Amino acid sequence: MLLDPRAPRFAAAVTTVVLAAALLGGGTPLLFVQAVVFAITAANPRLGPYGLLYRTLVAPRLAPPSELEPAAPVRFAQVVGLVFVGAALVGQLAGLPVLALVATGAALAAAFLNAAFDLCLGCVGYLALRRLVGRPLAARVPAGS
Repeated sequence: MLLDPRAPRFAAAVTTVVLAAALLGGGTPLLFVQAVVFAITAANPRLGPYGLLYRTLVAPRLAPPSELEPAAPVRFAQVVGLVFVGAALVGQLAGLPVLALVATGAALAAAFLNAAFDLCLGCVGYLALRRLVGRPLAARVPAGS
């Protein structure tokens, strides 16, 4: 499965807003919603709520992408995000505010880097792991390939 690379970046922008709101006082409900979004998107990026929003509202107004990216790194990044937001939820529910703040902050930083600079830390980690085990994968391919 290949994806328009602008969709995960859009999703990262929405995630940035959600996690910033969680840090500013939205807390547990917003973290839970974001965890559900991460889980759905990790299972199938085409079904992710933010990706659906992108394809419905944004993509029709843009030219087709010049390159596509494989879904596997995006899925891995969503799992990493889910782990961090899960840790934040554990911190919230267990009365460990430092854990909640640090985990939410880390997820927020990663989402912001992707949204603002097109630097997907989870994707980079996935590609590094693939190289480490001797199964490299191209990050992006020309559209129509």
